[in-house]
Amino acid sequence: MSVRIGIRMSTAALVMTAALVGTLAGCTEASTSQGPGGDVPYVAPSANASAAAARIDKDAADAAEKENAEEQAALDAGARTPAAVPDAFAGLQATYQDGCAPGDANCAYFLGRVNDELTGLGSSMRADNDGPRHFKDPLAWIGALHTTLAGDTSTANLEKHRKELLGIRDRINTWMQGHPEDYR
Repeated sequence: MSVRIGIRMSTAALVMTAALVGTLAGCTEASTSQGPGGDVPYVAPSANASAAAARIDKDAADAAEKENAEEQAALDAGARTPAAVPDAFAGLQATYQDGCAPGDANCAYFLGRVNDELTGLGSSMRADNDGPRHFKDPLAWIGALHTTLAGDTSTANLEKHRKELLGIRDRINTWMQGHPEDYR
C-alpha cells in the first residue's frame, strides 16, 4: 500500500472519528434540572470539533512531510549512484568531439571535462556488477592519474599533465574497444 493511500485512509478515519466525537459530545452532557452538574465542566461541541479538525490537519501535514522526506531520500540515493559503465564511457568518448590547443581559453573546460569523465567512469567501474577486478587496468590508470594530479584540478595543473590526462583517456578507449560487452 502506498504512502498516499495510507494517508487518505488515515485522514478519512480521523474525519469519521471527529464527526462521531462531535455527535457523542452533544448526547452525553451530564445535566440536572438546573443544567450540568457543578463537577462537570461545560465544553462547547464546536470546541471538540475544532480540536479534532486541528488534529486531522496536523496528522495530514506530518504524513505529507514524511512522504516528502522519503521521496527526497530516494532522490538523494539515486544521485549518489554512479552512472552505468556504458553511459560513463559514452561521456568519455564525447570528449573526442572537443579539444583545445595548449593555452587556449577552451582548455580549462576541456581538460576539466576529461578529468571529470575519467573520475565518473572510475566510479562506475567500481560500482559495476563485474567489479573492480574486471576493470583492473583502467582503474589502475585512473588511480595513477589521480596520484599524478595530487588532487589539484586547477587549469594550470591539468595543462601541466595534459599528456597524461589525454593518454589515459586514449588507453581506456582502446581497452574498452577490446571489451565491447562492457559498453554496449
